Amino acid sequence: MAKEHVKSWTIGDVTVSRIVEIWDFQDDIRMTMPEATEEEVLALDWLHPHYATPDGRQRMNFQGFVVQAPGRTIVVDSCIGAGRDREFDVFCDLPEGFLQDLESLGISREDVDTVMCTHLHFDHVGWNTYKDPATGEYLPTFPNARYLFGETEFEAWKHIRNDGHHNPNHMIECVDPIVAAGMADFIDVGHEIASGEDWGIHCEPSHGHTPGHVHVRISSNGQDAVITGDLMHHPMQCAMPARTATFDMDKEAGRQTRVGFVEKYADSGVLVIGAHFAEPTAGHIVTGDDGQTWFKGLGL
Repeated sequence: MAKEHVKSWTIGDVTVSRIVEIWDFQDDIRMTMPEATEEEVLALDWLHPHYATPDGRQRMNFQGFVVQAPGRTIVVDSCIGAGRDREFDVFCDLPEGFLQDLESLGISREDVDTVMCTHLHFDHVGWNTYKDPATGEYLPTFPNARYLFGETEFEAWKHIRNDGHHNPNHMIECVDPIVAAGMADFIDVGHEIASGEDWGIHCEPSHGHTPGHVHVRISSNGQDAVITGDLMHHPMQCAMPARTATFDMDKEAGRQTRVGFVEKYADSGVLVIGAHFAEPTAGHIVTGDDGQTWFKGLGL
């Protein structure tokens, strides 16, 4: 995308950086919340101007993250990928800026030791691989990394990819080559990704969006953060977590997950980093004087 969109947050000894592939994508709020209306968006003053347009449309990013901890470099959700053919034009034939932005942080693809996929949708696994220009073959992008796929998630996708409702291309291009190369580890929903003397990074279960979806919790020196994955797509869902989400495969489970997430993290002081949140991407879920929860982006 562009180096100016790379942004980092520090959680104790751990740094989380955002790498954006699609910046400020705007669409009808129903893309995320099918029962929501433009009038509801306009009524929530805190959404404006960062998370909503003046006419009540949502604003969002498509982005991945890199987590740097002492001795560890971890990519969390590798976004869409360059030069891909996907269902919607906005995701097709993207440039190769992801790796350049990674390099702007002083990180080469050889430095990455772990790739953590919160789930296996196309916009969270894209840079798992790259297309070899000489052979046209898809190869692992991060040659020294172990790729972490949820075991429940991976097993479910064996069936989802062939159900006639989901295009399997991203699995063929971005997941199968990793498994074939013997670089995949299949993990449980509470997996500890990495830890040190005063820090730890682990998964927390949040199924519903997909059958084995997880989010990533980071703790270091008394500070905490969480990378949401797709348990929510837009900050409006912090105020209305019980609303149905368009892209949840199990809509009731997804609803319960969001409600539980907001209850757990509201007023907790934990930094919430929204996988698709526009700028400010990171902030806190807080309870207002009216008793309603909302998302307060950093700096707002």
